Amino acid sequence: MSNPFIFWWAMLFKLPSAVFWRLKIKHLSLEKCVVTIPYFWRSQNPFKSIYFAAMAGAAELSTGALCQVGMAGKGSFSMLVVDFRAEYHKKANQKITFTCNQGRELENLVDELKPGESNTITMISTGTNPEGEMVARFLVTWSIKKRI
Repeated sequence: MSNPFIFWWAMLFKLPSAVFWRLKIKHLSLEKCVVTIPYFWRSQNPFKSIYFAAMAGAAELSTGALCQVGMAGKGSFSMLVVDFRAEYHKKANQKITFTCNQGRELENLVDELKPGESNTITMISTGTNPEGEMVARFLVTWSIKKRI
């Protein structure tokens, strides 16, 4: 996912809106994921800010990519968003960076799951502008099930 070319092709077939909005994974490790969304004509609304759905997509990607990395090599899993909440604090009229740093918490949950069991985790993705001010905060609750 860190390779821009591979990411672009994967998103084109699995999540085309990420390509349309030009989402980019800037950092991805076991600890955290950082995703950016630019402010330009495809991501903006009529009020000259980034459309809420585009920010939600970037926030979900930052948590979902972290889930994918946390489950890699540990068996077969299914995952599903079961709750999604958003808080908007400031107008998003610049490039926004979404960061989720709950990788270790997720890793513990995944490691404790037994085949056939499921559990949920609420992951927080915080969106900041280039000045470091919080623009939005998204709480994405994932249900993760270890397949038998």
